[in-house]
Amino acid sequence: MKTVRCLLAPGKEKPVLHRHPWIFSGAVDQIEEGYAAGDLVRVLSSREEFLGIGYLNPESQIVVRMLAFEDVAIDEAFFDHKIAQAAALRQKFLPPATNAYRLVHSEGDFLPGLIVDVYGDFLVAQFLTAGIEAWRGAIVQSLRKQFPACGIFEKSDSDLRKWEGLQRSVGVLAGDEPPETVEILENGISFGVDLRGGQKTGFFLDQRESRAAVRDLSAGKRVLNCFAYTGGFSIYAAKGGAQEVVSVESSESAVELGRKNCLRNQVEDKRSVWAQQDVFDYLRATNREFDLIILDPPAFCKNKQQIQQAARGYKDINLQALKLVSKGGLLFTFSCSSYISPDLFQKILFGAAADARRDVRILRKTSHAFDHPINVYHPEGEYLKGFLCEVS
Repeated sequence: MKTVRCLLAPGKEKPVLHRHPWIFSGAVDQIEEGYAAGDLVRVLSSREEFLGIGYLNPESQIVVRMLAFEDVAIDEAFFDHKIAQAAALRQKFLPPATNAYRLVHSEGDFLPGLIVDVYGDFLVAQFLTAGIEAWRGAIVQSLRKQFPACGIFEKSDSDLRKWEGLQRSVGVLAGDEPPETVEILENGISFGVDLRGGQKTGFFLDQRESRAAVRDLSAGKRVLNCFAYTGGFSIYAAKGGAQEVVSVESSESAVELGRKNCLRNQVEDKRSVWAQQDVFDYLRATNREFDLIILDPPAFCKNKQQIQQAARGYKDINLQALKLVSKGGLLFTFSCSSYISPDLFQKILFGAAADARRDVRILRKTSHAFDHPINVYHPEGEYLKGFLCEVS
């Protein structure tokens, strides 16, 4: 793999010295000639002091993503070590009767641009940047060493690849092709997952701990799960003894799989109702009250230009939900938009509560599950935030 030199502009080395993994185009003074996207790069200060090693994409706003802040070899052994470290961390904290989890979480595991999720006997990998794409072969070999019995499926279909100058790439990398539905266990609960056609890599693994919280909160309650997808929160609520669970989801295929997941877990009786409908329309049309409402929408904001529009969307949906929560009931509301900070999300919730004229208390703040670690030097990696609120 070719390695070139990258010289930073005077005074621009501070973030790198503080181990931030991104170098933006404005911080770069010059790059050695003959480079190509994906090349390794030795990052130097304006005084030519060594700062670290990363990979390059001159076409991206983030010109360099750092792999190491020491002078180490970037080779297959480097990826072997990083992936083994990530696997060891998961084994320390993985709950019983669970075989689905995130194995590699990009910057959170010091491998920017790489996502790997485990679903039972299959791994799903996403190579999101040109630099990680260049190491695809070595990474696949490292994964096979750690998980020799698993098939490896690539689902690199994110818009991030387009921004990196890469084409969409989906298909088998090793072993067998996954079946139409892969069955997983999470805290002893069974889910069918569509690895090929489902959202993200098939299931929202980052919400595992919040789903478990819903199970503990649901006994005897009327529960409304908005943006239900394939029924994760719904089935946990039913398993927790909910009186009734209404699941609202606009996708026909997700509803179909969600109903099958209810059957898998014997919660398909009258306690479980599915509504294939737009959530905004449902909340405005219904006049029912619920004791626990879960709002887990997709990202309303995918860039800085969308922040104001997204804030209006989050406020509207929380306002409509707050009107339907029974007195003394609970609202569990989330945002997975990285551009919506926890502080901004709380202000949005404040505005919705004020307009709904309800007294609202935050009982708990939540974030990613443990297998989605946040690199302390990379606060941008904290995308998921949630508030569990009591409404009176």
